[in-house]
Amino acid sequence: MARDGAGPLRKLWAVALKEMRQTARDSLSLTMLLGVPAFMLLLYGYALNRDVRHVPMAVQDRDMTAASRDLVASFVNSTYFDRVLDLPAGADFERVTERRLAKAILVIPERFGADLAAGRTARVQMIMDGTDATTATTVLSYAASIVAETNVDIERRSLLRAGAAPPAVLRYEPRVWYNPELRSSNFLVPGLMGFILMLTAVISTALSVVREKERGTMEQLRVTALRPGQLILGKVVPFLCISLLASAIILVAAWLLFGIEVRGPFLDLFVVTLIYLVGALGYGLLVSSFSDSQAMAFQVGSVTSMLPAIFLSGFIFPIRSMPAALQGITYAVPARYYLIVLRGIIQKGAGLGPYWEQMLFLIAYALVVFGVAWIRLARDEARG
Repeated sequence: MARDGAGPLRKLWAVALKEMRQTARDSLSLTMLLGVPAFMLLLYGYALNRDVRHVPMAVQDRDMTAASRDLVASFVNSTYFDRVLDLPAGADFERVTERRLAKAILVIPERFGADLAAGRTARVQMIMDGTDATTATTVLSYAASIVAETNVDIERRSLLRAGAAPPAVLRYEPRVWYNPELRSSNFLVPGLMGFILMLTAVISTALSVVREKERGTMEQLRVTALRPGQLILGKVVPFLCISLLASAIILVAAWLLFGIEVRGPFLDLFVVTLIYLVGALGYGLLVSSFSDSQAMAFQVGSVTSMLPAIFLSGFIFPIRSMPAALQGITYAVPARYYLIVLRGIIQKGAGLGPYWEQMLFLIAYALVVFGVAWIRLARDEARG
């Protein structure tokens, strides 16, 4: 009985070992599985940074008083703006923005200081390059905040000079949990992990199976004593191990490059990643069952796994801001649920308990997709 039980395991191990050796000899596949995730994390982690700082700002100070200099200093000291150009009166603002000499122009008119000293409303103008609407909106909110703080300081100084006590004001003390510096990399890097793992796991598995079809080695495997389940698991297990190793590489790279630490339990992170990868590998098998060539498998696998993981998972674009029809489609995207759990573990230090609904979907997705792929491939093996 022991020998009978060990036989299937030996056959499965033989297929897995064969697949590992083949992958090790294929330097391109090995690089894609281990090197590409780290490279993509490095590339997209910096390229997708949505933090807006050091905006090049031109200044046209027509007043040239202490009050105008204090206002300019408030903008520069905030670190959101860099004073790169001083413009004389009558300067061509369109030329400055067209040639990208500055993205913002701060205009301080004459009698700015005199109006403040007399208690009259003093006006300033911010001209913004709006070709990038998202950046322009963020920069204008920074400018409004700086002007509001400067205005409060001016009012207090005026009251103190007049000998009056400053009025009671509402003191606003915001506190941001889990990401106090509001760094976009803390939000984007976990999303990159879900996107990269889905893409590499699907493509690598699909190409592995289809490669056997193209080379004719699948026919050789069919005439052996291997059962369809042993062949399928033997093909999947090596890529599951490699994908888990790629996950560890991504986490180490995120810690070294972006200072992102895992605050929650590593065991919970391993469990949810394992379930997510099983679903991704199962989808790769499903793609291979429909594909007759590696080119077709690559195209179908990359498009159907990459686009939903980027656009419909909440990775970049908030799901709540999408049209209702697209929001409905996102419920079928596993990356949506994985990112919720992943960000909870990495950023909030939570375990799997608060995310049981997301875990149930990931488990159901893995079982359904892997089961359908298993049935299709087993049927093909039986026909062969």
